[in-house]
Amino acid sequence: MSTRRDFLKTTLGTSILLAVGGVVPEFLASTACAAEKDEKPKDTVLVVIELTGGNDGLNTIAPYGDDLYQKARPTLAFAKKEVLKIDDYHGLHPRMQDFKRLYDEKRLAVIQGVGYPNPDRSHFESMDIWQLADPKRAGSSGWLARSIPSLSAKDASVPGMYLGDERLPVAMQGADGGVISLADRASFKLQLTGNQTNRKALIEDLNGDKDAGKADLAAFVRKRQLQTYTSLQKIEDALREAGSSGRGQTGEVVNGRFVQRDPDDLNTLSGKLGLVGRLIQKGLGTRIYYVQLGGFDTHSGQAEMHATLMGDLSAAVGYFFNSLQPEHSERVALMTYSEFGRRVKENGSRGTDHGSGSCMFVAGSQVVGGLVGKHPSMSDLTDGDIKYHTDFRRVYATLLDDWLEVDSKGVLDDKYEKLPLIDRKKKAPAGGSPRPGGPLPPGSPPGTVIEEPVPPPAVKD
Repeated sequence: MSTRRDFLKTTLGTSILLAVGGVVPEFLASTACAAEKDEKPKDTVLVVIELTGGNDGLNTIAPYGDDLYQKARPTLAFAKKEVLKIDDYHGLHPRMQDFKRLYDEKRLAVIQGVGYPNPDRSHFESMDIWQLADPKRAGSSGWLARSIPSLSAKDASVPGMYLGDERLPVAMQGADGGVISLADRASFKLQLTGNQTNRKALIEDLNGDKDAGKADLAAFVRKRQLQTYTSLQKIEDALREAGSSGRGQTGEVVNGRFVQRDPDDLNTLSGKLGLVGRLIQKGLGTRIYYVQLGGFDTHSGQAEMHATLMGDLSAAVGYFFNSLQPEHSERVALMTYSEFGRRVKENGSRGTDHGSGSCMFVAGSQVVGGLVGKHPSMSDLTDGDIKYHTDFRRVYATLLDDWLEVDSKGVLDDKYEKLPLIDRKKKAPAGGSPRPGGPLPPGSPPGTVIEEPVPPPAVKD
């Protein structure tokens, strides 16, 4: 008896199409069922940005109005005149102009005091906890991977994509063929070479049988493989277009050093998010994208390094949303997280050491903007760390239930109280065109284009 894998080998050989799995996972079955129903609006998309190394939440959303903050950080604390002021207590980092614009447009939620019980200050253990969504680290599959069986992805055979050259993040592991990794355009281009014309003709021929009586498992697999081929073509087209924005060179911290780079380079956050935006607008159908920005382990000389990282993050996210057309922007929510925050007191090297509670951002046209939760007390500390008040799994549960429409209890193995983050009735603001000159100053309307980059504020010595 011919097996499914035999069929695939016979019709497609050992092509990249097999890379999405030699079996038919649950998410493919649910996708096939969804395809039989009436056409619905395009599915929502979640973009996750991992801030690797432990982002200093206190200088990201700074409690500039608190004397204890100023006292604990004599060289690192921001004064009122330096921050991008939110109110009389909170201010965004001076380099986060695009985040301030999103906040003013009520498209950015700032979730304060996020953490988990008995925090771990090890990079590896804490990152596993966040990615497994389990402080006990008892499981082996990531929280995003566990959501994939319940996702529909009508236009793509793979609902999850990781853009990066590191090993697949734990959050995306265990998805049973539901995730692909894209390291760079060269490696992916090689996978698309070969007898593409003949292969496509063969698959289309195999899918040409209209006899409903022959709608067996093989026919289902053929259909999915054709959709996969189409998806790969969209990825190749998006990769070919990468680097064509003409935005010039930007600065970025790489391995602790400041370097000049093309903002559309796929090794930069801006380049990765730019590619994600192109894939979304091409209708790829992938539901979850995962990218990383490293360099946040700021034990010494934090001011300049953290300022560059915050500028990179803000400009990349701002450009990403500004580049999306409104009908696509309404489908996208973006979340940032880091494995832990930093200590309240700066150390003797003008840096900060490993801490616990921090902040998260959720951005999007259908995100309820504003501050979520109070800033943790600067006087009631635990071993030099602020105390968390919001379990990070509440953020996950909200995005699973209200955005991806996946049962959060099935993914997180418990029911968590949701946060007021999503409003599906909101509309994207008018405009939304790329800004070749760089980030806009605070308060600029969407769609504004400038010719030259805005000089960043001076970093406090």
